[in-house]
Amino acid sequence: MQEVTRRRWRVVFDAVLALFLAFIVVSDTVDTRAYWEMAGGFAVVLGSVATARRHPVVSLGIALVGTLVVPFPYGNRLPVWVVFVLVAMCYQAGLRMPRARPGLLLGGAVAVLGLPLSLLVGEDGLGDWAELVTMLVFAGLSPWLLGRYVRLRGELARTGWRRAEEMESRQRLVADQARLRERARIASDMHDSLGHELSLIAVRAAALEVAGGLDDGQRGAAAQLRTSAAAATERLREIIGVLREDAAPVEPVQGDLGELIARARSSGLLIESTVDSEQAPPMVALAAHRVVQEALTNVAKHAPGAAVTVRVTSSGAQTEVSVVNAPPPAGPLPGAASGHRGLIGLRERVRLVGGTLQAGPHAGGFAVTATLPHDAAPVEETAELREAADDAVGQSTSARALELARRDVRRSLIQAVGIPLGLFAVVLGVAGIAFLYLWNSSELPGPVYDRLRLGQPRAEVAPLLPGTQRSARPTRGEPPLPPMPGAACEYYGTGRSFLNNDYAAYRLCFADGKLVSKDEFAEGVS
Repeated sequence: MQEVTRRRWRVVFDAVLALFLAFIVVSDTVDTRAYWEMAGGFAVVLGSVATARRHPVVSLGIALVGTLVVPFPYGNRLPVWVVFVLVAMCYQAGLRMPRARPGLLLGGAVAVLGLPLSLLVGEDGLGDWAELVTMLVFAGLSPWLLGRYVRLRGELARTGWRRAEEMESRQRLVADQARLRERARIASDMHDSLGHELSLIAVRAAALEVAGGLDDGQRGAAAQLRTSAAAATERLREIIGVLREDAAPVEPVQGDLGELIARARSSGLLIESTVDSEQAPPMVALAAHRVVQEALTNVAKHAPGAAVTVRVTSSGAQTEVSVVNAPPPAGPLPGAASGHRGLIGLRERVRLVGGTLQAGPHAGGFAVTATLPHDAAPVEETAELREAADDAVGQSTSARALELARRDVRRSLIQAVGIPLGLFAVVLGVAGIAFLYLWNSSELPGPVYDRLRLGQPRAEVAPLLPGTQRSARPTRGEPPLPPMPGAACEYYGTGRSFLNNDYAAYRLCFADGKLVSKDEFAEGVS
């Protein structure tokens, strides 16, 4: 139902737009009685509006070619209906074209063919050329770029956040995999510790079973205890084996911190250490071991040669772990940046013992600190903790994609504003240079004008005249033309500055090869 309603509103909008543009065509051509131009304008409006939604490239072509060809040559009249049609249809085309290339090629082809034609064939020459450039830039290119900008903003609003959410989900999967890997490592630690204890129970039960001084009932109970311990060990191995699939530990899961630091020193790390973890429970000690192990691994990878300070202190309530490295003397190793998955696993390990972990830059180096309570339940995995883990990974792919999309939108807006202004500056510069050239090359010196005599042959006057005539001449105050049949008039400059508000010109009229009138006039002078 909503789709049908939207379709009806589209039809209504297109009909209103077509009627409005047709009204502009009639208003602009009825006074000049240019009925052929009116008919051509109707055809352009109908064709461009009818194809705007399904075939925007065709609509753009009809608008560009039709509006620039139908009223050509322009002369001293700027067709207003052309501006309205170009603005409306070029904006619609930019809004609906999925790619910019066809529009650029089409506009470039029209400019390449139309600009030389207007300059060479038009009645006003430079004036027609300037009008055509102005309409192409400001009535064609600017609305088209604005439509492209609006389209990109709409696409960003419609699809950008959906894509960002999908990529955020993918990024969270990476973090979740690291957390699950750490949980599997913890499960393997449980297997190695509990399995060992259960095996010892089974051995003691077997020894008790064959010991003397026991009756048959006691020996049966010892046998059942041995069998249960062996079954529990096997069941534990099966369960943990499932958890350890593709995530088996690659390093010793237990060990003394002193041995760990000694091995790191022997590999070349400069370590100053203070370790006191005797009061820590087994799971807390294991978590502290993992924190120090991961921190030293990161120093070896990303800060070679940096001095490291390790502090592990235990009290009756908690264990504090701190691993801080100085800046590497030779800079970080080249290669891919860290994925921070180890830190994500550490956060999960620390969270499961009820502690907190902080990791980040410190005084040019890097610091990893953990607070591990001795008797605490696992910390609830809140949104803040998930965000902290995500921050450890760095800027997510979705954030980068969203920033690139926003950059494209900003670039399209800059293009919509900057390109027309730049083209206008170029056109203004070229037109200004051409205007100054024509102004100076069409100037007739005053003494030469004073020496001209009525009845003087055209062949005698021609060597004294400038090579070009004045195009920017007064539009008012011109005397009546000579009554002679076949009289042709020429216009030349008087030497007045082009900065004067009132232009002035010399007019020389010839008939039958002779000078029949000479006049000087200016705007505002009758």
